[in-house]
Amino acid sequence: MAVSPLPAIMIEPAVRAALLEDLGRAGDLTTDAIVPAGVTTRCALVARQAGMVAGLDFAAIAFRLIDPTISFDLALPDGSRLAPGDLIATVSGPARGILTAERTALNFLSHLSGVASGTRGIADAIAGTRAQVCCTRKTMPGLRFAQKYAVRVGGGSNHRFGLDDAVLIKDNHVAIAGGVRAAVERARAAVGHLVKIELEVDTLDQLQQALALKVDAVLLDNMDPEMLRQAVGMVDGRAITEASGRIRPDTAAAIAASGVDLLSVGWLTHSATVLDIGLDHLD
Repeated sequence: MAVSPLPAIMIEPAVRAALLEDLGRAGDLTTDAIVPAGVTTRCALVARQAGMVAGLDFAAIAFRLIDPTISFDLALPDGSRLAPGDLIATVSGPARGILTAERTALNFLSHLSGVASGTRGIADAIAGTRAQVCCTRKTMPGLRFAQKYAVRVGGGSNHRFGLDDAVLIKDNHVAIAGGVRAAVERARAAVGHLVKIELEVDTLDQLQQALALKVDAVLLDNMDPEMLRQAVGMVDGRAITEASGRIRPDTAAAIAASGVDLLSVGWLTHSATVLDIGLDHLD
C-alpha cells in the first residue's frame, strides 16, 4: 500500500537545521573556492546496494533550500525496491548548490532508506502470518517523525509517537505504583476514553492479571515462541498482542508464527544501517 508523503512543512525544519549545522559560520569553503559561480552540472543518485528507498523529499528539499533553481527529477518513488546500480533521481543545476547540499541530502536519504530496508526485511520474513512489524520510541532525537515515516514506507506500522498518545505501563511503573492493578486503575482513571492502555508483561501470571483488568493491549516481553503461543491462546482475542525482544530477520518468522498481532522492533530506528546511495557526476 502506498504511503502518503509527509508535508513539506514538516520536513523543511529538520533539513534546514542540518544544512545550517553543515554550513557553520563561513559556508562551503571547498566548493566556493574551487567551483566558479556560473557552472552547471547534472548528477545521478544511484543505489550502491539492494534495499528500499525512502526520504526522497528530504533530499529534494536539501538541494532546493541551498538553491531553488536546482532540479530534482525522480526515476523511482519512495517505497521502490532497489538493486545495485539503479537510478533513483537526477539532480541538475548550479554545481555549487548541488555540491553544498550533497552530504545533507545523502545523510537523510541513506538513513531513511536504511530504516525502510530493515523494516522491509522483517515484513518479508513474516509474510503469510497475521503479524505486522512496528517501530518503537527508540528513535534519534529530532528525527522521530522521519524515521516513523520510513518504517511505514518499508511496510511496517507505527507504535505510539510519544508519551502523549497512548499509555504503556512498564515494569518500573508497576513497581512504583505498588502492583499491576494499582498502575492500570490509576491510568484508566486519568486518561480519556480514546486513549488505549497497554501493559508490559514477562510472565504468564502477569498476563492473567492484565486480562482480568481488561487492558487494550499486552506487550509480551522477551518470551520465546512457545511461551508466546501460550500467551496468545490465553488472550484469545481479548487484547492486542505485541511481541518484543530479540527480534531479527532470522527469528521473526518463528515469533510471528505464534499468532501475535505485532512484532515490536527497536533497532529499526535506533540502530538502522544506512543504505549505500551515491551521487555520481554525469556531465
